[in-house]
Amino acid sequence: MDSREMNLKGNSVAFEMDSGEKRLNELGYKQELRREMNMFKTLAITFSVMAIFPGTPLYGSSLLYAGPASLIWGYFVVTFFTWFVGIAMAEICSSFPTTGSLYFWAAHLASPKWAPLASWCCAWLETIGVIAGIGAQAYSGAQMMQVIILICTGTNKGGGYLAPRWLFLCMYIAFTIIWAVLNTFALQVVAFLDIISVWWQVVGGSVIIIMLPMVAKTTQSASYVFTHCEINQVSTGVHSKAYAVILSVLYSQFSLYGYDTAAHLTEETKGADKNGPIAILSTIGLASLFGWGYLLALTFSIRDPIYLYDVNNETAGSLVPAQIIYDAFQGRFHNSTGAIIFLFIIWGSFFFCGLSITTGAARVVYALSRDNGIPYSSIWKKVHPKYKVPMNAVWLCAAISILLGLPILKLNVIFTAITSISTVGWVGGYAVPIFARMVMDEKNFKPGPFYLGKASRPICLVAFLWICYTCSAFLLPTLYPIKWNNFNYAPVALGIALSLIMIWWVSDARKWFKGPVRNINTENGDG
Repeated sequence: MDSREMNLKGNSVAFEMDSGEKRLNELGYKQELRREMNMFKTLAITFSVMAIFPGTPLYGSSLLYAGPASLIWGYFVVTFFTWFVGIAMAEICSSFPTTGSLYFWAAHLASPKWAPLASWCCAWLETIGVIAGIGAQAYSGAQMMQVIILICTGTNKGGGYLAPRWLFLCMYIAFTIIWAVLNTFALQVVAFLDIISVWWQVVGGSVIIIMLPMVAKTTQSASYVFTHCEINQVSTGVHSKAYAVILSVLYSQFSLYGYDTAAHLTEETKGADKNGPIAILSTIGLASLFGWGYLLALTFSIRDPIYLYDVNNETAGSLVPAQIIYDAFQGRFHNSTGAIIFLFIIWGSFFFCGLSITTGAARVVYALSRDNGIPYSSIWKKVHPKYKVPMNAVWLCAAISILLGLPILKLNVIFTAITSISTVGWVGGYAVPIFARMVMDEKNFKPGPFYLGKASRPICLVAFLWICYTCSAFLLPTLYPIKWNNFNYAPVALGIALSLIMIWWVSDARKWFKGPVRNINTENGDG
């Protein structure tokens, strides 16, 4: 081979296009974001969104509804059906590796007649869900910090400081702003922090899962954990066993979603048509395994089930898992140092999770703005010239999340509302492309490297039905009798928001919104 042939070969290798970028160009988009993430970094950010401990604030109420058996086995059932949703989404992600992900998928999988409406509905469900998700983690982080401060200053029984509502809100806002600031820099900064997050959660989670039952001086029997089912009618007002079981599973349903974050990062991931699906499925596997271990560790370590909910206990009855951990260390070592360390590990999970959700939310807003689907889209679709991140979209998400948290000053049920809005919007957004994939003509689908073939339709059907059930469960009243201070406001908030969005569609948006807009002409080689 002469030097000329060697140079030509070298140039062809140097300019070989990434498979994900090639597919992106085929779909009509030019590469604007930096494609420098490998599979592990994408997995790190995605795993940080799902995390190990996100359902911690819901543990107490879920345990109260129907006892430990329903909570433990409910997690197993939710995990089983989550795999159907994840596998269905992995196939679609492999075919459409774009930042717009869900709503882009909906537009390309639906028939031309319904594509704009499908894309519109999916886009707004997803946007509502991910932005509310930031608020859910900010609330969880503030609540855990409130408990840590309380224990560090002497506990509720020893005159410790319980942060008032205004300070709680300040912590909520501070977390949201910190996440926005960190997401203003290059994605590599977030990716680096999320690699730390993976080790933080895997190592820290393993320590808690293994050590907590060992530290607990009094533990529950396997019979109690796996078979005890008891409806607490006095505290919850729920008299139906079936209804109580449905509410007890909300912990698991809230914990096991967010794996679509890998899809939002596909325009910044090398080999995204392969690595995107791998990240989705790997994250589900890791989160399922560690999440169930954490659930078992907490439940086996319960000292006194009734005392957990006493407003006069050491944690003021504000966070049941914190009381379980405190009881374990206090009972064994007669001090709370170990409990504070464990609670700080869990708090770190909330922090990293919120950081990653902010990353994903900004990509959703950026992608929708790129297709002119949000008012003042020209502002939100701007990319920072140096860091190549959608900085304006980041701060829009942060601002809306802060507004969602303002009712903390007056309402006791704000966490229930935010988590319900986040789950229904986020998971509901999954339903649209999955349903479209299920009913479309197979000859119109261009598969990527991850392809289900004939198994696609039944998997999508199970996934779609499970999503419908999940969304319905989060709209149910959680306490009876229904009063103003315990009412689940999520159906009202979502109803108003979605009604306004559909009115906008009927009156105006349907005339100009056509779904994803191509920004290169591949036929002419533009871009």
